[in-house]
Amino acid sequence: MAMAGRKTATRKTAGKSTQKPTTRKAGSARGKSAGKKLSPKRWSQRVTEQSDALDLRQGVFKLTDPRKIAASLKRSAERSSRRKAGAYRSALSMLTFYINRAGKGLPKTQRERLERTKGELKRQFGRE
Repeated sequence: MAMAGRKTATRKTAGKSTQKPTTRKAGSARGKSAGKKLSPKRWSQRVTEQSDALDLRQGVFKLTDPRKIAASLKRSAERSSRRKAGAYRSALSMLTFYINRAGKGLPKTQRERLERTKGELKRQFGRE
């Protein structure tokens, strides 16, 4: 019986070596069979807005001054009673998470601004 399965598999794949493998779109089949509701398309946006670690000010990552961004992150981290790590680590983690999840879509000027914010966070927390 094992041989029959092997022959069938060989026959099905024969002649398909020139085709490129197909890629699945996000959420295509996952969760449908179990009857679960599919996760939102922008789960990282939901994490940024509804994180248990920090209650961020609306539009904090859109600010133009790295000092203001760092100050807002610091304030949010210090006031949070739900975070699991220290305030500095939580603030830096949220900033890094935002930078990484924005990926290629993040404009170069904003990425540079957010990278400068990391240094500013370090200064504001006295970790230099």
